Amino acid sequence: MKVIVVGCTHAGTAAVEQILQDHPGTEVTVYERDDNISFLSCGIALYLGRRVKRLEDMFYASPKDLEKLGAKVNMKHDVLKIDAEKKTVMCENMKTHEIINDTYDKLIMTTGSTVAVPPIMGISDTRILMCKSYDQAQAIYETAKEHKHITIVGGGYIGVELAESYANTDHEVTLIQSRDQVLNNYIDKDMSQKVIELLKEHDVNVYLNERVTGFSRDDDSDSVLIETNEADHKADLVIVCTGFVANTELLRGQVGMDRHGAIIINEYTQTSNPDIYAAGDACTVNFNPTHKHSYMPLATNAIRQGALAGINVFGDIQKYMGTQATSGMELFGYTIASTGLTLKHALAGGINADMVEYHDYYRPDYMPTTDMLTIKLVYNKDTRLILGAQLFSKHEVAQSANTISVCIQNKNTIDDLAFVDMLFQPNYDNPFNYLNLVAQMAVAKERDEKKNK
Repeated sequence: MKVIVVGCTHAGTAAVEQILQDHPGTEVTVYERDDNISFLSCGIALYLGRRVKRLEDMFYASPKDLEKLGAKVNMKHDVLKIDAEKKTVMCENMKTHEIINDTYDKLIMTTGSTVAVPPIMGISDTRILMCKSYDQAQAIYETAKEHKHITIVGGGYIGVELAESYANTDHEVTLIQSRDQVLNNYIDKDMSQKVIELLKEHDVNVYLNERVTGFSRDDDSDSVLIETNEADHKADLVIVCTGFVANTELLRGQVGMDRHGAIIINEYTQTSNPDIYAAGDACTVNFNPTHKHSYMPLATNAIRQGALAGINVFGDIQKYMGTQATSGMELFGYTIASTGLTLKHALAGGINADMVEYHDYYRPDYMPTTDMLTIKLVYNKDTRLILGAQLFSKHEVAQSANTISVCIQNKNTIDDLAFVDMLFQPNYDNPFNYLNLVAQMAVAKERDEKKNK
């Protein structure tokens, strides 16, 4: 069988490795328009914050690694056209401009995403940079050396992480967010306020509910003038972090897509065309808390989907379990982690949801030290199923988000979590673990509401 893989960052790399691990004799051809693969963009903030010395360490695989496995890897090759009916691919060698026509038995689309560039006047200015790829990270690093005041547009994960990185490296930092909170896809507004307070404590200027409407140069100081619907701001350098869009133009009209242009896949990562599979930022995920297709461009989703695509091109072998979009970040010594639905998103989706909040020390106060822990647990009042959680503490609570993720995956209820077996040792927790305790709060809340009816 001949398999063509279009695009080769996380999902593409995982697919190639899986195919050649399971079926070493398969003819696998990769077309990638960049000159590198497997770049971990989540490491950009670590590099810019000087916690990681070499940006090159953010690569975990190389074209030579895939070639050693038996793949034919074509770097700097831009795919121009795919004909799904004829099963052909036309691409251009970007160095020689030679046009290549190829055929496939199975196609794996792992073309990823691009930065969502808003159509704003002046955004092409050389002092306004995007943040996703290796080349963009290098450009940001070099440019930021010469500029003191950095403004970040967008308060998602990357924007908040960059704000921390530059606040820790003696820069003046401004964060502009169009919504009324930061990290709106992952945490609720009250938890967002904790993040904003942390940013402000470290001298980050945070502006909410401000939508950028234009950029221009300030003739007096040569700084960038950032115009919003509320005010004007000045900066030496602007980094735009306004999300991502699926890079799927090559298959538009040939496979099913959602309204945002992300390719819809089934439980075997297969598109509406049985010979085309998709994985990573180019496609949707099966979001378990809602049982709907959603677009969630995360590296964890990409690697899992890519590996499954590599398995399932040989038949419906292993189902995609879906995702809870579990994520975490470290911010000024605190861990913020989340999984599943926020209360706001659950209610907006028509779910009869509620939440409880646990706020206490993570281990007994007779221990030499301990830290305060906040957990928000979101659940379905009708079914009592766990829908999501958000955690915030100086204590490392990211793995607790993973535990809740498994609970959502396995359709556990608040009653299950209230008494699930967890270790007790005073170094780590109380006789009931804090996840037990927050679930017990939810059980008690539902019991009390039932009594009062």
